[in-house]
Amino acid sequence: MTILPIIMAGGSGTRLWPLSRTQYPKQFLPLLNDQKTMLQLTITRLQGSSIQEPMVICSEDHRFLAAEQLRQIGYKNSNIVLEPEGKNTAPAIALAALIAAQDNNDPILLVLSADHLIKDTEIFHQSIQAAIPLAEQGKLVTFGIVPTHAETGYGYIEQGQAIESGFIVSRFVEKPNFETAQQYLESQKYLWNSGMFMFKASRYLQELEKFSPTILQACSKATQNLSMDDVFVRVITEEFLQCPSDSVDYAVMEKTQDAVVVPLNAQWSDIGSWSALWDVSEQDRQGNVVHGDVLVENSQNILVHANSRLVSVVGAENLIVVETKDAVLVVNKDHVQDVKKVVEHLKNNHRTEHFNHREVLRPWGMYDSIDQGERYQVKRITVKPGAKLSVQMHYHRAEHWIVVSGTARITNGEKTFLLTENQSTYIPSGEVHALENPGKIPLELIEVQSGAYLGEDDIVRFEDKYGRI
Repeated sequence: MTILPIIMAGGSGTRLWPLSRTQYPKQFLPLLNDQKTMLQLTITRLQGSSIQEPMVICSEDHRFLAAEQLRQIGYKNSNIVLEPEGKNTAPAIALAALIAAQDNNDPILLVLSADHLIKDTEIFHQSIQAAIPLAEQGKLVTFGIVPTHAETGYGYIEQGQAIESGFIVSRFVEKPNFETAQQYLESQKYLWNSGMFMFKASRYLQELEKFSPTILQACSKATQNLSMDDVFVRVITEEFLQCPSDSVDYAVMEKTQDAVVVPLNAQWSDIGSWSALWDVSEQDRQGNVVHGDVLVENSQNILVHANSRLVSVVGAENLIVVETKDAVLVVNKDHVQDVKKVVEHLKNNHRTEHFNHREVLRPWGMYDSIDQGERYQVKRITVKPGAKLSVQMHYHRAEHWIVVSGTARITNGEKTFLLTENQSTYIPSGEVHALENPGKIPLELIEVQSGAYLGEDDIVRFEDKYGRI
């Protein structure tokens, strides 16, 4: 039986702000490993088991992030299904099941979140193998985490009658208060709801048709005419937007008579907050976790993450300190769930710090907004070798480009020419222009924008190798 991993890479991870942001959420960040992001760790964790290359489901906005991170770990041909809009997990899994069915097979889907930590890979593989016979029998398997403490931040699954390597699901329980969670822990009958699943594609679609037919109908219409663009799979936007938003738990798992749970005791965490990250990170003798250029003096049980400068913490206890180029967070570990209130405040006040970092990744490279004022903005632009920005123009701003290192091929109106270090060009507003790196090393340049409006939406693209027209 074919096992097809479905990696759910949507979501915004607002509780890990200011590192996690709308355009660069936590699943694409190296929170635990300087070499691999959470998405990459999720996929490489599957290596050593006999399964197919994964199918990744993510937002249209994150497609280049996902593709580049897959490429970095050697997965160049994995399908990346793009959701026109986030509709929660039930529709996302339906898209995966329907697309898999179009290949004239009925694989077992192993549904995983891209932002979970599982430290004990061997036990994880054993649990996958234990779940396969149940899935082959038509059961809808969920993996329940063996609880280590009374946790109020997770939903719970009550174990019923034993069935082979698992248990029939007696019921799903919402997040409890502390007293109830303590009772669940002591009873040893309850598991944390991990949000990981295994079932045949056909069985999931059958149960979805029975319990949530409107979701299946919308997703079926959305996948009738798929558009393939390199590794990207696009569904019909208009049809998918008609789909109700619902979780797989509410849409199917809590209603089906064939739900079973397989216990998983593999040092799992969903890293849903800064305190959770502190819990699973390596701590020094004082219980401190530091990342980056950090000095700590006379402090205990703190996490300090410095992204761009020296951060010093003296005489502190039980704190989270996170520094980025454009924001600093200081929060007591007991109040980390309130970080999302900061994000809501930023949104309500039309600020941008919740949306993007100062450094913004693009398929061609990145830019860093160094400075800005009422009628100007300065960016440091890095273009990867062989990459090219779109052929474009702006109505409201002029641009001045100064090459710092590397070689730039410039299109400025009717002229195309090369610029090297310390050379520059001026592009008036309304002029069609393009920038390309024809060399073998990264191209670095400074862009000075001036004009009445400097928003990123003042771009008219005429040609783009990344399909962004």
